[in-house]
Amino acid sequence: MPRRRLANDPAIGNRAEAYEALDDIPTNPHLSHTIGDLINTRYHRRDVLRGALAVSASTALFGSAALIAPAPAAATTSATFTFDELAWGNDETHHVAAGYDAEILLRWGDPITADAPEFDVMKQSAAAQLKQFGYNNDYVGFVPLDAKGARGLLCVNHEYTSEEVMFPEAGDLDADALADLLRARVDIEMAAHGGTVVEIAKDAGGKWRVDRDGAMNRRITPLDTAMTLDGPAAGHTRLQTRDDPSGTRVIGTLNNCAGGMTPWDTWLMAEENFHGYYWSDRAEDAPLDRTTQREARSWKRYGLPGGWYDWGKYHDRFNVDKEPRAPNKFGWIVEVDPKDPTSTPVKHTALGRFSHEGAETTVSSSGKLVVYMGDDARFEYLYKYVSDDAVNEDSAANATLLSAGTLYVAQFDADGSIAWLPLVHGTGPLTVENGFDDQGDVLIDTRLAADLLGATPMDRPEDAQPRGDGTAYVMLTNNSRRTETDPANPRADNDFGHIIEIKETGGDHAATSAMWSILVKCGNPSVADIGAEWHPDTSESGWFGSPDNCAFDAQGRLWVATDQGSKWDKTGKSDGLYAVETEGAARGTSKLFFRCPVGGEMCGPTFTPDGETLFLAVQHPGTDGTKNLRGFERASTFADPATRWPDFDPAMPPRPSIVVITKQSGGKIAL
Repeated sequence: MPRRRLANDPAIGNRAEAYEALDDIPTNPHLSHTIGDLINTRYHRRDVLRGALAVSASTALFGSAALIAPAPAAATTSATFTFDELAWGNDETHHVAAGYDAEILLRWGDPITADAPEFDVMKQSAAAQLKQFGYNNDYVGFVPLDAKGARGLLCVNHEYTSEEVMFPEAGDLDADALADLLRARVDIEMAAHGGTVVEIAKDAGGKWRVDRDGAMNRRITPLDTAMTLDGPAAGHTRLQTRDDPSGTRVIGTLNNCAGGMTPWDTWLMAEENFHGYYWSDRAEDAPLDRTTQREARSWKRYGLPGGWYDWGKYHDRFNVDKEPRAPNKFGWIVEVDPKDPTSTPVKHTALGRFSHEGAETTVSSSGKLVVYMGDDARFEYLYKYVSDDAVNEDSAANATLLSAGTLYVAQFDADGSIAWLPLVHGTGPLTVENGFDDQGDVLIDTRLAADLLGATPMDRPEDAQPRGDGTAYVMLTNNSRRTETDPANPRADNDFGHIIEIKETGGDHAATSAMWSILVKCGNPSVADIGAEWHPDTSESGWFGSPDNCAFDAQGRLWVATDQGSKWDKTGKSDGLYAVETEGAARGTSKLFFRCPVGGEMCGPTFTPDGETLFLAVQHPGTDGTKNLRGFERASTFADPATRWPDFDPAMPPRPSIVVITKQSGGKIAL
């Protein structure tokens, strides 16, 4: 298994870092015309003519306003974010800009139901975890429950588990006791994945608190949550398994990274790196049976089986030797009705199967639902989905909007244009002769279909956030494997990533064409070789690397969260949340607002409708890159973590948590 080959690498501190190293190897064989090539073609001649402002032989200041793509004529002329910038750094706790409170709202293990047991880290169980807040919180969605904005639902994804700081050492156990313990821990891991719906309310002092008595509180997990599949692939032969001959049912969802909320207040959970959860006992050169042979091409393209979790040792549905079609039931977008705890979540096959980072929605000028989605892996693609029918004021009438529509993949051109290519069976090469028997095949093997259409390989497209004016911003996190460039992915060995702005034709998010430009090229602007581009007003604290999640506030201003993984030492900064100007003379300026404790990733920025509360998710604190933390310089463990955030209790390991931010003087964030 690939996991075993990396287990003894001294540079790798934990399983998540090993997983990251494996995923650094692309599975896309079609790399002759990538986004980096296009960016290089589009911008190279202009950059040469502009030159750089030399500071010394080895450093230069990049990022004059002229280097940033032109702003709309009606743009503003000055910076709009009014807060004193936070200083950059990396230590064991979190920090927020002056004048703001950043309080812990929810931690891994906190009870979310009235009958849930209190968290006991030394006596964990799957039964308890199913009633407690899950691990590694990523996406955060908010649903208001009253007109005053004093009550609401939080919808939170739990992406994966970090066992090295989650469980105490096994100790001296005999073989049978150890086997029982490992099996029990697998079920706890499964119970800690998925998602949480929890009601929150403001107390008498105006502080947000969890309401454990909330009737809508629930956990959604890969251990026990029944789901259905719908859309063109539902019932397909390739979705039929021994436990579900109908091909329309599945237990659970996993590796839920970012997501989205629909206009009718349902929650979209994005299944990302599902391939890592599948196990095989078979030797790599062993012959395949007939069923497995049918899936072999798909497995290669999706990196299956990853073997990162031991679930397949105990649950046949995660063992490809026993259930070779089971992986086809993951990699989808899952819709949950958070207001109805009895509802059954639905996996929508019409939105395609790949490593979904998010599923951000908007309504087009013609009233159709549009969903932007990135496939978060090196050299993968950007997608959007457009519903056949228009969004209705009656929520019940919107139930089919994610079941019938057209999925598109983006093809960028050096002239600054985008063609959205339909992934429809019978279109171009998407035929029986090329291995696609029907539309179900196209959607199950979305990556293979996009390959044949000539989609543009991107530098890890993560969140793609649409704004109501026909604009969308795409976070391209990084791509250290890039050797060739193109206009939309302009740098080889792209360690720091960039942000692309999309302007849909006619301001219509359902358009099949668009124009693109680069908002910023990330990294340190004072080092010429990096080639970063920011507005010159961006300070030493304001520049960042590896943009990941993003959000708009009520004023339509862009906020960007970062995920540098174990490579944060390339910037020396912890991950954080940045306010990024997109309009006017300040376009391309960035300011640091919040930063994570060491080893933590910044996720899930979301604002309440009144703009007075900001929810953030800090996942896997104390894990990523701790070997590079000066003074610590070793891998974190349960007994010896790099931080014990947020409790700082010597008996408690670090705990992924939701942070709630408000202005000390009251009022809207950054205004």
